[in-house]
Amino acid sequence: MSLRTRLSIATAAGLLAAAAAVTPAAAAHDDWDPTGGNGNGNGNHQNHQDQDLYEGVVTADTLALRSAPNRGSQIIRFAHRGDVVQIFCKTGGETVQGNPLWYLLTDGTWAWGAARYIDNIGPAPRWC
Repeated sequence: MSLRTRLSIATAAGLLAAAAAVTPAAAAHDDWDPTGGNGNGNGNHQNHQDQDLYEGVVTADTLALRSAPNRGSQIIRFAHRGDVVQIFCKTGGETVQGNPLWYLLTDGTWAWGAARYIDNIGPAPRWC
């Protein structure tokens, strides 16, 4: 195998490893906390089946779910009015119609949705 081929393979493997290391889904498990804390973000532990997830319902006709908490980031997928979504945590981001909060959703893919268009079902999500 040529040196060029080996370098290409090594580079591709390194890029895949780096992508897996920074993807929340790769690190997600029962105690995962993106702040590096004790697994419950803000110290409040929820008492429902999956202690790391919260629920919300989409109120917009069509809501673009994005790669970052701002309207300029890449659209990952769409959610529609009435969809129930799983929320991992909330963070501040670009203000959307007076609301600066964004939710990190975990429904199949990790994506950010503007909290302005997602009503909480039950308690408000913890901070990321």
